[in-house]
Amino acid sequence: MDILAKIKGIKYNPFLCRNLKIFDFENLRMALDSCASFILNINKENKIAISWWVSSKRTRSYPYARVYDTLNFSGKKITIIPVIKDEGKEGDRDFLQWDTVSLMSLLGIYVIIAYYTEAEKSKRYRHKITNQRFDTDYIKEQINKILSYQSDALHWNLFHVDKVGYISQKAIESYLKISKKLKIEMHSWTSVEKRINKLLKGRNDFMKLSRILAKKAQKRESLTIQPKENLSGIKAKITIRNYLGGYYYFTSDEIELKNDTVFLIEGKHSKTNFLPSLEDIKDGLLKMILFTNLEDIKINGKKYHPKSVLKLTTKANFDLQKLNNTQKHILKFLDKEAKTNGFLVKIN
Repeated sequence: MDILAKIKGIKYNPFLCRNLKIFDFENLRMALDSCASFILNINKENKIAISWWVSSKRTRSYPYARVYDTLNFSGKKITIIPVIKDEGKEGDRDFLQWDTVSLMSLLGIYVIIAYYTEAEKSKRYRHKITNQRFDTDYIKEQINKILSYQSDALHWNLFHVDKVGYISQKAIESYLKISKKLKIEMHSWTSVEKRINKLLKGRNDFMKLSRILAKKAQKRESLTIQPKENLSGIKAKITIRNYLGGYYYFTSDEIELKNDTVFLIEGKHSKTNFLPSLEDIKDGLLKMILFTNLEDIKINGKKYHPKSVLKLTTKANFDLQKLNNTQKHILKFLDKEAKTNGFLVKIN
């Protein structure tokens, strides 16, 4: 099912953000080595909240949960995403996609597209690397640019995407050095260079290429039930138009139509616990932020009132009495977040 919607801005109050550690600007390396999200103290006047992605793929290491934890911060929020993450021939390789940048833009998050320059040899696999580390000097340089940047995150992200070809070349150069130093074979660069050659043509080609890939991924996802989901309804594709006329492509795990209301459902499932993990829940909450701010919802030309639902399912029967204190604490604040922001939480 295809859903059309508009979004003008984001209004949302999170309640499950963890307390972030504060680091001085000169200790950025220490912050990146020890925390997934943190506050960076630039000087007396400036502080920023930062999260970083281990990989450019959103299904690895819960990057949405890392971003979510920065949303309580009232100042500028930045997320650092590697343009390419290559773990070596025996590992995975992921690429930055436009839909990732789009979602961050909609949430008001400034994106720094970065690259890894250091890594260690895996102890388990001959041709795999681990513990990759960013070029910290480059990230500091980009942070300073964002601090002096007067426009919003959307405009910064559009501007920053122009540099993606250059950043990709830096990433390849770094991986070649890592490969030589550690004597580890990486993935073939043939396909990477073809993609980079397209990205080098500039932002418009990058957006065009990535939107095509995003639409294909959206179509695939709308036809596929993930093993971590326990769903019964219909999947749907959601095309969102922002105030500048830009189009963004997302999916809803499940939708239900009831009279003139469409329920937009994001599902999170646990096979072993009485409740999905906090990281899974935060991952789902990022979709709630998006869904609760949608306007002018149309399906086949008919208008619907949207209602967002976070659906938590478990293999075992849900029993509140069997939850530990941490899980009860999560549910308490999740209930508060749902009531404050106008979405529903369903459990089993």
